[in-house]
Amino acid sequence: MDVIRAERITKKFGDFVALNNVEFKMKKGEILGLLGPNGAGKTTLVKILNGIMKPTSGRVSVLGCDPLERKMRHRIGYMPQETALYLDNTVHENIMFFGELYGLSKDKILKREKELLAFTNLEKWRNVIVANLSGGMRHRLSLACALVHEPELLFLDEPTVGVDPELRTAFWEYFYRMQKDGVSILLTTHYMEEAAKCTMLALMRSGKIIAQGTPADLMSKTSATTLEDVFLKIGKVMER
Repeated sequence: MDVIRAERITKKFGDFVALNNVEFKMKKGEILGLLGPNGAGKTTLVKILNGIMKPTSGRVSVLGCDPLERKMRHRIGYMPQETALYLDNTVHENIMFFGELYGLSKDKILKREKELLAFTNLEKWRNVIVANLSGGMRHRLSLACALVHEPELLFLDEPTVGVDPELRTAFWEYFYRMQKDGVSILLTTHYMEEAAKCTMLALMRSGKIIAQGTPADLMSKTSATTLEDVFLKIGKVMER
């Protein structure tokens, strides 16, 4: 089953083409990484897939529906690059707000909060005002809020930026557990090490997907020993 189908997606901002005829599919249970440098179009594509932004042209199907449909809100989770948190509220109050937004009962939210605060290592900061947290802590809270309603499909835009190596490892262990439970995860990254952890990759450059496949397949096809070499080799072919 394809949880995402993008067909010839183009997005323009005036004369600037942010996405140029992007096409790809994502199957249920995959961890698909959009790998590319800043400005490649990764965040714009994720916003379109979330229904936050409309494409200039092309068609998108997410979980078999138009991402603009309101019923989709309860089936997907989204962690943006810039945290969408209420800075004047506590960690607990933010999680409660997002849980209520998704229609969860108070008891369910409190149960999920306990699990997620343990996972993100934020138990000690439960009653701290978010404005007083570091950027890394806010990033972790943003992830907790995106997961509170146990979505079928999770979008993560640079999920481990500002996160220490130990917690990054914990994040990935959690992502793999969700994958085993049937959750599909699409994430953006420009870290080669992180991209190698994905089950599938879509390499992006200048608003286009230039290659797709598993990390191992991409390295095999290009006779490369690292994903960085894959990206460089494909980029040189495109420039010819």
